Amino acid sequence: MIPEDRLLSPYTGWTRTHWEALADAQLAAVRPYSTDRHALLHLPGLASRNGRHSDGLEGFARTFLLASFRLAQSGDNDPHGHASWYAEGLTAGTDPHSPDHWPSMRECGQAKVECASVAIALHETRPWIWDRLDDGVRQRIVAWMTDLLGSEVPDNNWVWFRAITSAFLRSVGAPWSAPDIDHAIARTEAWYAGEGWYSDGGGTGGPLRHFDYYSGWAMHYYPLWYCRISGADADPALLPRYRARLRRYLDDAQHLVAADGAPVYQGRSLTYRYAMLCALWAGAVFDAAPLPAGRTRRLASGVLRHFTEAGCFDGRGLQPLGWHGEFTAIRQPYSGPGSPYWSSKGFAGLVLSADHPVWTEKEEALPVETRDVQRTLTAPGWLVSGTAADGVVRVVNHGSDHAFGDGTAPEADDPVYSRLAYASHAAPDSTESSLNDPLDSHIALLDADERPSHRRPLTRLHLGVRTAVSRHRAHWPTGPVPAPYTHDPAPNFRTGPWITTASVLNGPLEVRLVRVDGAAAQEPLRLRLGGYCLAATEQPEVHLGPQPAAWAGSPTGLSSTVIGLRGFDEAGIATARNANAFGPHSATPWLATTAEVRLGTVYAALVCLSGVVEGPGAAEAVRLEVCYDGDGSALAGVTWPDGTKDNVRLEPPS
Repeated sequence: MIPEDRLLSPYTGWTRTHWEALADAQLAAVRPYSTDRHALLHLPGLASRNGRHSDGLEGFARTFLLASFRLAQSGDNDPHGHASWYAEGLTAGTDPHSPDHWPSMRECGQAKVECASVAIALHETRPWIWDRLDDGVRQRIVAWMTDLLGSEVPDNNWVWFRAITSAFLRSVGAPWSAPDIDHAIARTEAWYAGEGWYSDGGGTGGPLRHFDYYSGWAMHYYPLWYCRISGADADPALLPRYRARLRRYLDDAQHLVAADGAPVYQGRSLTYRYAMLCALWAGAVFDAAPLPAGRTRRLASGVLRHFTEAGCFDGRGLQPLGWHGEFTAIRQPYSGPGSPYWSSKGFAGLVLSADHPVWTEKEEALPVETRDVQRTLTAPGWLVSGTAADGVVRVVNHGSDHAFGDGTAPEADDPVYSRLAYASHAAPDSTESSLNDPLDSHIALLDADERPSHRRPLTRLHLGVRTAVSRHRAHWPTGPVPAPYTHDPAPNFRTGPWITTASVLNGPLEVRLVRVDGAAAQEPLRLRLGGYCLAATEQPEVHLGPQPAAWAGSPTGLSSTVIGLRGFDEAGIATARNANAFGPHSATPWLATTAEVRLGTVYAALVCLSGVVEGPGAAEAVRLEVCYDGDGSALAGVTWPDGTKDNVRLEPPS
């Protein structure tokens, strides 16, 4: 007899029962690390810049959010005592005389983030926690929360922490702030980039360019949950607006997950892992899903199963900082031991009843499981290519770099934002070296001291169906590059020529084209191009070809390849240890020119990340033709093995 879970979930084997059991296991695993009355969770690991006290609140608030989703449809059927356990923590945390007391908003800015999770959790568990708390405890919770009203917050997703808190306070008859809510709604409109995508904040006077998973796990999640908490108190125009935008976003976002459930590795706060599922679940909660219910669960269960099987829970059942298993290099200054539990947002689907179609309908295949996917994501300036043969998803980036200000001043590259390409099965190396010597999925001019130029900020020039073009001014930092978000002073930069880059995609293959323009440099400059960084638990096999070519192959059958098509005459492979979230051994193939780069000349390479195309075979039957117009523009024509042809124009700077 076929097990019921396999009949219902033929792709993942996961049902709601699996989700509930994993939620319970996570909540049980963190309890041994709580203070006596549960208000603080001192999980093992390095403290964040906010300190141990703040980190303890973070652990409580983020796991409380998970408990609230678990309890939302369980009511008084709470055999593990989640409600009473967190009620005791609320009682102690808001008591200023308790050794377990929480830091105030004035003492610790991070408390503003955690306050929103506490507010949502209290809303979802209101009959079982809030309504049963003593009046004195409720008054203390309100007093702690009201410190957030009108306080200063960064001009990004943080505006919603105030708005969510005000919505909850309004719902329980406590003081709240209409200006905080109005401000969050207005700023969200300013950050809406169209076609369902939000930028997480943005520069002044320049294009929106802060695109990552915050678009889903913050900019869609919080406005809709604000409407859920507010009910009739919310502007009636908001819910239809946010619902329509989420529906459009999910139509894109579903293609950023590989067939095996691996999401594309791009953006900051990646230790939140499957938090990106909260936007997907919100689609079901708010009737804003463009996907069939069975595909929603297939996608969500696939992602969660991917992370659990990849080792996101350690031997104690805890989530360490990392992507798959522990990888401390992923941490950012605000990351503490409790930070990974923002992944609790990924369990938001448990607020839906067990008889909701997302839990009862049969799983449906993802698009990338049945066909190759090509998708243009206009707002972030990305082209997506997913291939059914290996299930891998790739993104080429010609529009987003997380630059600040008006997007004109030179900045150091951020590995998770300003690379030319990202993927579900490859990640940039995350070390001090990768900040100062960007290589993977990068194009640089090497100066006389072999130092590579940086790309950020970039300017989008063209975004088509299979072609994209961007340009940036080559620039070199004059000092060490600090890690992102440390607030350490950035170095000065010296600038050089303009670099125009184009991508032409066909399945797993990308022809990457480059031209360099501008005044002749004061020093000889060489051109270097890096492919995808491949990482594994064992050292990838590396190869150099007789033509300018390099490729690395992992034990899993995945390979990363670069092959010179025009102008490159040197190839190599850079290896590293303990530098990559995907495994302790990483390798990046690269190409370069041995001679000084020639201005106005088009250089070209074939770049490939694939589980079915290996090494020099990637270049078979790919033909490249380049001609020039009278104005100096270069027209490149790429003919593919299947006989199709794509053209792209690389124009000189005006």
